[in-house]
Amino acid sequence: MFTKLHAVARQAGQIIVGKDLQLRQALTCLLAGGHLLVEDVPGVGKTTLAHALAISLGLQFNRVQFTSDLLPADVAGISIYEREKNGFVFHPGPIFTQVLLADEINRATPKTQSGLLEAMEERQVTADGVTRALPEPFFVIATQNPNHQIGTFPLPESQLDRFLMCLSLGYPDAAAERALLMGEDRRALLKALPAVMTPAELATAQQGLRQIHASSALIDYVQALAHASRQNGMFAEGMSPRAALALLQAARAWAALEGRDHVLPEDVQAVIVPVCAHRLRPIKSAHGNALASRDLVLQLQKSVAV
Repeated sequence: MFTKLHAVARQAGQIIVGKDLQLRQALTCLLAGGHLLVEDVPGVGKTTLAHALAISLGLQFNRVQFTSDLLPADVAGISIYEREKNGFVFHPGPIFTQVLLADEINRATPKTQSGLLEAMEERQVTADGVTRALPEPFFVIATQNPNHQIGTFPLPESQLDRFLMCLSLGYPDAAAERALLMGEDRRALLKALPAVMTPAELATAQQGLRQIHASSALIDYVQALAHASRQNGMFAEGMSPRAALALLQAARAWAALEGRDHVLPEDVQAVIVPVCAHRLRPIKSAHGNALASRDLVLQLQKSVAV
């Protein structure tokens, strides 16, 4: 059931060179039915990653470049009066697709960012008082630049919480960068990619996660991590119940990709940073500096016994 996902990872790895872990994490997120946020500086392959995954999974794909003047209707769609029909006709926006690439999402204003909340949570869009379902499956893969860059609007906690995982690609190592410099143009390679899976096969794999067993002891471990995040004083707010559910679902997907029918604590540990780091806001020190959330999540993991 999950074998084809490894073929997707191999194919995408031919485009995104030297980032096998990040590709595995991204596939884990999509298999778990979640939305993916990729945060990094421009030019490291965030958009190419989204393209490669969408094409390899055989999913319909739309890209929206988020800018400060983008309006919610530019994403969701708008009703236009048509004289021939003597009424308003709704014209769907680019959000009516299976994979929406929200490129540089934090360059849009909070009003436009919030327009995605209903779609990401409910898989539907309400416009002009009418609710319209989105295609299945539906994923948002968003990229964002670091908040210190000019012209960015930080995503609010409610928006960040809608993303199951947050990844950072980072700069390639010397061998991967040389392969990029000496190889074909990535855009030309993308055009030649075949679809390795179909949407129906992906949906079947997602449903198969229900068969991945999580024991009572494993649930205790996830609960202990959530409780510790609320009590250890490192974070302004601890993990919400939604975050704990996301952690368990991502661990199930990681276990499935490992070829197991049950979840181990190691699966939870493999996904805890990309699932929790963007949700947990560190308490600032007296000097106003915040330790990296990723480092604190690793400290949290080490502090909780298996």
